[in-house]
Amino acid sequence: MNMLLKGRFRHLVYGAVIAATLSPLSAGATDKFVTVTGEATVAVAPDMAVIRVGVTSQGKTAHEASDANSRQMTKVLAAIKDAGIADRDVQTSRLSLQPQYDPNKNGTARLLGFQVTNQVTIKIRETDKLPVILDRAIAAGANEMSGIEFVVSEQSKLLDQARDDAVADAHRKAELYAKAAGVKLGRVVSISEEGSSPPPRPVMQAMRAGAVPVAPGEQTLRAAVTVSYDITY
Repeated sequence: MNMLLKGRFRHLVYGAVIAATLSPLSAGATDKFVTVTGEATVAVAPDMAVIRVGVTSQGKTAHEASDANSRQMTKVLAAIKDAGIADRDVQTSRLSLQPQYDPNKNGTARLLGFQVTNQVTIKIRETDKLPVILDRAIAAGANEMSGIEFVVSEQSKLLDQARDDAVADAHRKAELYAKAAGVKLGRVVSISEEGSSPPPRPVMQAMRAGAVPVAPGEQTLRAAVTVSYDITY
């Protein structure tokens, strides 16, 4: 091949490389989207409470500890039911019998006696009754309480409201971006929901009855969606 032909061949190769670099990689590479995240929250007071209360008793023998616990727990359950709690809302959640040993004894541990714990989980469907129920349980002999949980019973319906508002918020943001960029929004290409975040610290509203102060506060339910739109010119 003479020098002239070699030079032309070299220019053809370079031209092909440049043309390939400037060509779109695929037909979809020209698609244009705007993607935004919309958020909404709904604040609501809990309408139900779950508490765990019980009795811990000691005795020199397992039978003695069990009998003492049964007598005291029977009084606690009666007090709970007298306060208006239905049988279906009371469930045993812990029942244990453990030997108790002398912790200061060197060598072989000395058996001191036995400890029995009986704990129930109570669902309270009216939060304003919670202080009274706690007072009655304690007065009847309850000496164990592991926690109080406040619940929003209609959470899914309230979240649906927040989801509607989150989609509207996403559309509002997308329109702002489209207007600022000099384009128009097209059809919705995709919608995805983000995982819900834990509610922030509740706003406490103290509620008292007798010696037991209770603050159900307020829960904030959050919905977040990510929406992609086509854009047109």
